[in-house]
Amino acid sequence: MTQRPQIGFSQRIRLEWLEHTAGLVLAGCTRAQVEAALQDLLRDRLSVGGTAERGNREKAITILLRTWVSVPDTLRPLRDEGLDHLQRLPIREHLAVHWGMTMAAYPFFAAVAEVVGRLLRLQGAAAAVQIQRRIREQLGERATVARAARRILRCFVDWGVLCETEHKGIYQSAPVRSLPDKQLVGWLIEAALISTGARRAALRAIVGSPSLFPFSLGLIRGGEFECNRRLEFFRAGIDEQVVTVRG
Repeated sequence: MTQRPQIGFSQRIRLEWLEHTAGLVLAGCTRAQVEAALQDLLRDRLSVGGTAERGNREKAITILLRTWVSVPDTLRPLRDEGLDHLQRLPIREHLAVHWGMTMAAYPFFAAVAEVVGRLLRLQGAAAAVQIQRRIREQLGERATVARAARRILRCFVDWGVLCETEHKGIYQSAPVRSLPDKQLVGWLIEAALISTGARRAALRAIVGSPSLFPFSLGLIRGGEFECNRRLEFFRAGIDEQVVTVRG
């Protein structure tokens, strides 16, 4: 990561909540309508009986809105194409869309995913204590960092990309999901690059990023992504391609 990301993503978010939020946007709902619908959806699930002004329900709704509704202007093209992917792709491929959009909107989510993916790659499993230690090394010894990282780990389990083992606090990767759709792969490369805070990177590094550990992007050639006009590919050596986000 080129800079320390703000946490922001501090709640356990269900994949179906993200799907529901995106569906409301696709149905043409305004931000106010989406927020009201999410209040109804989560009223019996989060902060039940709570009186805090900013309880877990409100925090979860903020995450859902920032991911698919009130995105920064710089993420609007990515968000709009992500919605298009959700419309045209089968439901089994929607995880990659929500993963990419969450990474772009919340680089802290991507930072936790990168740590998990790196540990899985090195040793075939990831221990919660190792993940917590590495995240604290990156972002400081704050209780909010540890708490948010724990909740993101629970998201990974809920979303089916990590599996709990017989040993408490030890996780293994679920079967990696192949992504045959090249338009989706190009979009996910863009999302991963945005999450790093950099405008350019070696294509090989982005495609092989541990933060994308749940997915196999296959063999990648820059020319395959000409449909994504926000990305530019060029050679930096005999066998090295660099990808840049235009703008």
